Amino acid sequence: MNQAYLSLGSNLGNRFEMISKAISLLNSLAGKVETVSSFFESAPWGNTDQPGFINTALLLNTKFSAEELMTIILSIEKGLGRERNKKWEPRTIDIDIIYFNHEIVTTENLTIPHPYMHQRKFVLMPMVEIAFDLIHPVFEKNSYELLNQCNDTLAVEKIPSDISFTPAKNY
Repeated sequence: MNQAYLSLGSNLGNRFEMISKAISLLNSLAGKVETVSSFFESAPWGNTDQPGFINTALLLNTKFSAEELMTIILSIEKGLGRERNKKWEPRTIDIDIIYFNHEIVTTENLTIPHPYMHQRKFVLMPMVEIAFDLIHPVFEKNSYELLNQCNDTLAVEKIPSDISFTPAKNY
C-alpha cells in the first residue's frame, strides 16, 4: 500500500460540499482515506483577486502509483466541475498530491513533493495536524519546522465544520 498526503481546496460554490464530495470520491475510487485534518479558511494565494478558500489535508492509503492517482484526481476534479483555463484561477475543487510515500517524483505532469507546499500556510497548517513529524524528502524538515519557517503572510484560520468523515471499512 502507498501512502499519499493530499491537500484539498475549494473557493467556488458550496465549498464544504465540494470538499466533502471530493473526500468521498477519493475514498471510493482511489483508496482508503485514513484521516482528514480540520478545515481552514484562507485568503487566495497567487491570484488574490478571487474568493477565499476552504482547505483541508488527508492521508490516503492507495494501491495506485503516483501517476495513476493523479489521473484519478484529475477525473474527480473534472467531475466536480473544475475547469482548467489559467493558473491559480477560482475553482470548485483543487486536489494536490503533497507527498507520496517518501518519494521524489519529477515527470512532465507531476512533481512530488508538491513544489510550493513549503511556501503555503494553507497546506502546512492542515499537514501539521495529520503529519506533524513527517519529513520532507528534499528539505529534510518536518511539517512543523516547514510551517515555522514559512514566509506566507496570508490569513489562514481553523474553522468549525459539520462535516465528519468515517473511513470506509473495505477497500
